[in-house]
Amino acid sequence: MKSPRRTMMSFVIIVIYSSQVTLSLNLESIVHPLILHDHELAGEEPLRQKRAVVTSSPAAKEYTVDIEISFENASFLEPVKTYLNSLTFPIRVNDSDQATNILSMEVTTVCRPTGNEIWCSCETGYRWPQEQCLHNFTCQEHDNSPAGNHCSCLKGLPPKGPFCQLQGAVTLRMLVRLNVGFQEDLRNTSSALYRSYKTDLERAFRKGYSILPGFESVTVTGFRPGSVFVRYEIKTTTPSPELMRKANEQVMQNLNQTYRMDYNSFQVIPSNETKFSIIPEIIFEGDTVTLMCESEVLSPNMSWHHVPRHSDIQNSSRFSIYSSVFNNVTSVSHLIIYNITQEDAGEYSCKLTLDIFEYESRKRINVTPIRIWANEEMKVTCDNNPVSLNCCSEINVNWSKIEWKQEGKINIPGNSETDLDSSCSNYILKADGTQCLSGTTVVYTCEFISAHGARGTKNIEVTFTSVANITITPDPISVSEGQNFSIKCTSDMSNYDEVYWNTSAGIKIYQRFFTTRKYPDGAESVLTVTTSTREWNGTYYCIFRYKNAYSVATKDITVHPLPLELDIMVDPLEAAISCKGSHYFKCCIEEDEHYKVTFQADSVFFPPEKEVNGKQVCYILNFTANSVSWCPKNVDVFCHFTNAANNSVRSLPMKLNLVPGENITCQDPIIGVGEPGRVIQKLCQFSNLPSSPGGPVGGIITYKCVGSQWKVKRNDCISAPINSLLQLAKALIKSPSQDRKLPSYLRGLSISKDKVAHEVGSSPGSLGAIINILDLLSTVPIRVNSEMMTHILSIVNVILDKPILSTWKMLLQQQTNYSSQLLDSVERFSQAFWSEDSTILSISQTNVQMRSMIIKSGPPKPYKQVFVFSDLWGNVAIDKCQMENLQPDSSIVTVAFPTLKTVLAPDFQRNNFADSLVMTTTVRPQITTPFRISMTFKNNNSLGWKPQCVFWNFTLANHTGGWDSSGCYGKVDGDSVFCSCDHLTSFSVLMSPDSPDPDSLLQILLDIISYIGLCFSILSLAACLVVEAVVWKSVTKNRTSYMRHICIVNIAASLLVADIWFIVASTIRDHYYLLNETACVAATFFIHFFYLSVFFWMLTLGLMLFYRLVFILHDVSKSIQKAIAFSLGYGCPLVISVITVGATQPQEVYIRKNACWLNWDDTKALLAFVIPALIIVVVNVTITVVVITKILRPSIGDKPNKQEKSSLFQITKSIGVLTPLLGLTWGFGLATVFQGSNAVFHIAFTLLNAFQGLFILLFGCLWDQKVQEALLKKFSLSRWSSQHSKSTSLGSSTPVFSMSSPISRRFNNLFGKTGTYNVSTLETTSSSLENTSSAYSLLN
Repeated sequence: MKSPRRTMMSFVIIVIYSSQVTLSLNLESIVHPLILHDHELAGEEPLRQKRAVVTSSPAAKEYTVDIEISFENASFLEPVKTYLNSLTFPIRVNDSDQATNILSMEVTTVCRPTGNEIWCSCETGYRWPQEQCLHNFTCQEHDNSPAGNHCSCLKGLPPKGPFCQLQGAVTLRMLVRLNVGFQEDLRNTSSALYRSYKTDLERAFRKGYSILPGFESVTVTGFRPGSVFVRYEIKTTTPSPELMRKANEQVMQNLNQTYRMDYNSFQVIPSNETKFSIIPEIIFEGDTVTLMCESEVLSPNMSWHHVPRHSDIQNSSRFSIYSSVFNNVTSVSHLIIYNITQEDAGEYSCKLTLDIFEYESRKRINVTPIRIWANEEMKVTCDNNPVSLNCCSEINVNWSKIEWKQEGKINIPGNSETDLDSSCSNYILKADGTQCLSGTTVVYTCEFISAHGARGTKNIEVTFTSVANITITPDPISVSEGQNFSIKCTSDMSNYDEVYWNTSAGIKIYQRFFTTRKYPDGAESVLTVTTSTREWNGTYYCIFRYKNAYSVATKDITVHPLPLELDIMVDPLEAAISCKGSHYFKCCIEEDEHYKVTFQADSVFFPPEKEVNGKQVCYILNFTANSVSWCPKNVDVFCHFTNAANNSVRSLPMKLNLVPGENITCQDPIIGVGEPGRVIQKLCQFSNLPSSPGGPVGGIITYKCVGSQWKVKRNDCISAPINSLLQLAKALIKSPSQDRKLPSYLRGLSISKDKVAHEVGSSPGSLGAIINILDLLSTVPIRVNSEMMTHILSIVNVILDKPILSTWKMLLQQQTNYSSQLLDSVERFSQAFWSEDSTILSISQTNVQMRSMIIKSGPPKPYKQVFVFSDLWGNVAIDKCQMENLQPDSSIVTVAFPTLKTVLAPDFQRNNFADSLVMTTTVRPQITTPFRISMTFKNNNSLGWKPQCVFWNFTLANHTGGWDSSGCYGKVDGDSVFCSCDHLTSFSVLMSPDSPDPDSLLQILLDIISYIGLCFSILSLAACLVVEAVVWKSVTKNRTSYMRHICIVNIAASLLVADIWFIVASTIRDHYYLLNETACVAATFFIHFFYLSVFFWMLTLGLMLFYRLVFILHDVSKSIQKAIAFSLGYGCPLVISVITVGATQPQEVYIRKNACWLNWDDTKALLAFVIPALIIVVVNVTITVVVITKILRPSIGDKPNKQEKSSLFQITKSIGVLTPLLGLTWGFGLATVFQGSNAVFHIAFTLLNAFQGLFILLFGCLWDQKVQEALLKKFSLSRWSSQHSKSTSLGSSTPVFSMSSPISRRFNNLFGKTGTYNVSTLETTSSSLENTSSAYSLLN
């Protein structure tokens, strides 16, 4: 049986002894382990044996010996300590050895069992050496004591020592009283008395205090009166009070009694051995300040005192004191002062008390207020220039951080910069005006924060001022959905660079929503929303920008929910009921808002019933025919929605036809009733079509009553998925954030392309909806990137797939402009396309391909793109010369379609059709200068017809679009057709049986005739005016001759000015380019006016002749005749010309697209010239016949004198020759208008009109006998008198030239001629590019 476990306890004592002889001493008899059993001292199992050998030297030396004692009963410890304390030292080792004494014995280390462990701790004044703390487990590990420090407790006794050692030495400042009289020599450190006192006292102190552990020295530092007080210092370790009392007794025993030392007067003077530290060094108001006292005197009894207040400091909300003994090594006390103030400044003392010892330390703290210097008020102009706000602290310290804050109606952030060397912080902000409200004050606060929590702030009030003073509509704006609103923003300055509007989210409102006007003393911008939606709720910013300065005003908009008229789905659209029957009417919306709904039939209002089906809310009325006064009758039924703002909207009318019951043959519970032949429409979602799970079906279906059944006449229904996409697109284009929504919408549309292909394959309505979606989205003013363009073309590829072409055929039977609408949408997307990459971007699909290039600065590169499909190919080229006209960062985009030719409307009038690729090329930004593009198409012409290059003109066929050949010409080269056009539109090649070749021999011949004839005409007219000036007095001696030559001069002058304006028009437009539209309008006006003047002066000449011969007895003065002649010759042409330009130019249809002449295709303005000219020709021919008849058969009494008869005869000759020429010339002109006219008419028309100036000189001037005589008399040329020409002068006609040259085109265009006599051909100019497509192709 095992014996019970014994609990052992051990302790170590230290023995200090001295020896003055040399000896070899076996200390085993005095240094031995002891085991104490109960009440006896016996040895059983020593924990450790220690043997020490001491060798003495002639001088006395001190030795320290550790003795380990173990015992089982812990109560033995205190008696042992008491016994050791009762010993009187020194103790002689034995009586025979006078040289060895034991000076002191102290308990240093005590080991006690704790649980299953033995903890060894040091006694007061002792501690474990550092190496033991590092290599052994300390008791304080559970308290996370830092490694490497001295410790006071170990787990287990180290087997090889050393044990607890004395702590470091401290200096004890002591005071003791001598009951003797004080002498002044004791103040003098060099006096004999002073030295005597000092020597005797230090000897006694040394002998007495040498028993203290760690004693090093003792020194008398001075004397003071009061009897005699001795001040001295002891350098030792901290002793226990008992040991200190023993040392004091030893001092009394060793001091001569004559000094009369008072034992009770020993006291310790408060010492500054305590380390006093203050954190931080510089204290600011608001800091958290920590005062720390640290002493190696181990005592938790530490107190704090505020000297100026004479008060002890206790724990409170602002003061926190905690003291502790750290590792039995150091006594530490902390005083923490929170949020320190000026009142807390002053001297603080920290006092440590240990029995009779007091250790005190004092320090003064100063509390400094935080002073910050800054400009407290500033004015900042919102011009986007940086502004610096500065804050500096008065004292230069290392601040923890400096923060800036702002408070105000607007938020204009900035960046802070801190200079640590100067303790300053700058806050740099830029007031760019987009958030700057003029006159608004924002408080910026700089806050200096110290590392210990003090905070000092300074406010800077910044008033922001705009460059311009902006005022905005003052009244609050509150509208309902569907209503319009406008905001007017007015500036008092007109010199701005830009005006725009922003939402509160920073989204820029697009230009189409607002207009801006500039005035001499200001400007205004008006934001107008025609159809508001809930997305327009919010704050809007009106911003005027001048350089980097912004002026801003804001306005809040409130939009109340209210369904739009088109969002109210009504059923039925129209219906018929018998005079005694009833019918259900339904109005549905896609939201459940709190609306007040009423139905109205005639002037009677009815409350409906509400029915909720998912998200759809319907209001239903059962209408009976007896609700109205008589039958039969047509009634319009409406439903009214009224919102909380008391605004209302009315639905589209539901047409109700009350008919007698005997006429009804078709009946259906959903469609309704009707008489034979009745046609009604219903929304597809309310029809008897199968319902779709994907949402409401869109579109309209049309029924017709045939016999006794309703038959579907036309189905325009849109499938549910496509209808949902269409509704989202309609909402998107009304949204102010459409630029953010468009990319995600296109991405979703592209992802659902397979569903789109399935839906549009058999539904013309769904196909039309997809085209409408693309058309709506193309109006969003946003840059289209490559990803968005890929999504767009993926949808275009689906709807142009060959299996879908049969659906296209059904769609175009219902509405013919869908294909033109699709082409227009793709061109708008191409115009908005932008890519950061300058390389060629290629997107290829089965039914559409796109190439694009961005023009960068540097030498231009030619643009050439090739498109190859399975059965068609083509290429587009733009040479370097044309590329030089493009600005850097311009984009060129070409899109080719192989199947679009099938769905674009053919030219039925001319039996033409497209039979090639359709390629559209666009340039961004849009160019106004001349631009030529070349294309090559695959020639698919199998009928041998001549190909013609054409473009798609959106303005033709009542704006449904058609092929147009203006500005293009082609050349066939084997299986290729080369086309060159002077504008960027949608090109193709047209196969036409009647297409003149611009390079033919006929055209060259007509050009030569035109140029030569015009030169002769101008020279002849100038010569005619010179001749008339020379012979004027000789040939104007009577009134008839006078008026005749007045007419001849004005005819020549008018025709000369008209020819000059033709030259001007030729320079304005050359090689199909319209260089200046305004100049072209002016040239057209003056050509029209002066050609009419030629004809009206001819009419004046004829009427004058008729008057002189028919009204012989009636005489009118010369002045009246001149007034009538000039009024008729210039007044009438002026009135006709002004009315023509005033009626057509505002609509920009005054001139032609391919010539500077009166329009024919759009307004028939050419008739304002043709009709007066032809009427005058007929009138003059009639007058000529009457006058000739009158001269040949004069009446009785009609006897004009010989001179007047000669003049009248000459007039008759002139009119008789000139008028037929005029009629004949314009007769040929009319002949060339008709398609297929013979080349003889073209040659005759050009020849007669080109030389009409020569005819006037010869037959209207030089053929006159009086003119010849006057010239002979003037220049004395007798030969002229015998040469009288008998022929009459030829009539004047307007010069019209061959169309291949610019000048010849001017004359032929008088009768609608363009190109090679294709009268109806139009040429697109830069002024009409907005109404033309960029698609070109071939027609068959």
